[in-house]
Formats: sequence, C-alpha cells, structure tokens
Amino acid sequence: MKPRDIASYIFLAVTWGLSFLVLLKVVHAFGWVGAVTLRSLVAGITLPLLAAATRRRLDFSAGWRHFAVVGATTVAAQLIGLSYATPRIGTAMAAILVAAIPLFSMIISQLWGLERITIRGLAGLLLGAAGIIVLVGFPAVPVTASFALGCAASLLSSFSAAFGSNYANRHLRSVGSLEVTSAAFLFGGLMTLPLLLAVPVPTTPRAIDFLYLIVLACVMSALTYVVYFRLVASIGATRTISVEFAVTTIAVLVGTVMLGESLTIIQSFGAVAIIGGCILVLDPFPRPVKAAASPSPAN
Repeated sequence: MKPRDIASYIFLAVTWGLSFLVLLKVVHAFGWVGAVTLRSLVAGITLPLLAAATRRRLDFSAGWRHFAVVGATTVAAQLIGLSYATPRIGTAMAAILVAAIPLFSMIISQLWGLERITIRGLAGLLLGAAGIIVLVGFPAVPVTASFALGCAASLLSSFSAAFGSNYANRHLRSVGSLEVTSAAFLFGGLMTLPLLLAVPVPTTPRAIDFLYLIVLACVMSALTYVVYFRLVASIGATRTISVEFAVTTIAVLVGTVMLGESLTIIQSFGAVAIIGGCILVLDPFPRPVKAAASPSPAN
C-alpha cells in the first residue's frame, strides 16, 4: 500500500477502535436512542456541508427508497443495536461481535449471488460461528437477561450492517460515497427520532457531553466513512474491510486497560476463532497469481 493508504488504514483502526469509549459516554448522557438519533442527524448534516465546502454537487437521483433501506439497516438498526449492547456487555465483547460483520456479509452475498462461496470461506464461516457460540456461552460476567439481550442486539447490529452493505453494493454501486453516507445517516436519524418518545434523554447533558457527541458524529462517523470509501477505491473492498480486525484489537485493549473489563480464557479462544474465521472469509492478503497470458487490469 502507498503511505497515504497506510495512514488511512491506521486512522480508521484507531478512530473506530476508540469510538467504543466515546460511544459509552454519549449513551450515558443522551440515552441509547438519543445517542443514535443525534449522532446520525449531525453526521448526515455534516457531509452535505463538507460537499458544499468542496464545491461538490451531490446526486440523489438513485431514488429515496434505496437510500432509506441503507439508512434503516447500516445506520438505524446497526447503531441502535450497538448503542444498546455496549453498556450491557462491555466494549470488548461488543467489539469482538462487530468483527462478525464479514461472516454475515458473506452469507448474504452468497444468497444474493453477489459472491461465490469457497471451501476456505465455508471453513471461515464455521470457525467464526463456533467462536461466537464460545464467546457468548462462556462470559466473564453472570448471564443475566440484560447480558443476553445485549449480545442479541450486538449480533443484530452486525447482521444489519452486513445486509445494508450488500444492499448498497447491489443497488447503489454507481452512487458516490458522500451521497450514500449522508442520505443513510439522515434517513437513519429520522427513523429513530420517534423512539425518543419511548426512550427520552435521561438527564440534562453537559457541555462536555455535546463535545463527545460532535466527535462521535463528525469524526468517528462522517469523516471515517469518507476515508473508508476512498480507501476502498484505492486498495479494494476486501483489503479495506480487514481493518475490522485491528478495530477489534484496539477496542478490546481499551476495554481491558482503560475500563477494567475482562474476558475469560475460553472467551479469548472464541475471539481468536472469530477473527481467524474472518481472515479465512476475507482473505485480505491473498497470494499473487501468475497470469497465464496477458495481464489484466487490477480491480
């Protein structure tokens, strides 16, 4: 990779890895629904402002229905699940379960005919599924109803992210990343807005809480998506999505070192199994293949 690509990769890993810590603070101040709604709306507004500042005209002619589906899955469902789960199961567990996104993605893409599953990919799916069972089945904390719901919400979050990504790949492939991201955040924020009637903001947020919200929305959501899609265009989607492995590692370190969270030895094996399964599925560093005839252009 070029130095710029390496810098982008490291930026995504560190920023998304630390986002779990900021997310906890935002959820504590605004509630798990308020955190998603305000985060999404702020991020959705930030990106059109960024486009205006760079004099880029956004094109939403693909139709609002496709953008709404992506917003409902990759933003509303994913972030609701993540915001609900993280305070209940901890940043380490939530981060490891987020690493299951590539596993769900491969299943969906196989069912939709977007990819063809291989023996290597099937082995990765089975290994990852076993890791999830071990991780959730042998926790370091008592298995309560709240913990079980948190794990279910985290897995639903990962599935929603995988579904939305494949849907966007299927229906919005020719649409720019700024258009997809800004529309998804705006739709997601508007969809979760009515839920504030059932789960209102618990307290009066402080000034520092609004700062955390802005950092989470503008830097850890809007900016990272722009960097992410640029990296996809530069090194490809498969190598880019492997950043989830680094994100999980950083988030687990944050949870254990800064928040005092713990994982059992058995859970550690489960985490390794999940990450190993994702590596088999994604194959982010494939061996070079010699061309039989004239070389074809790289994707």
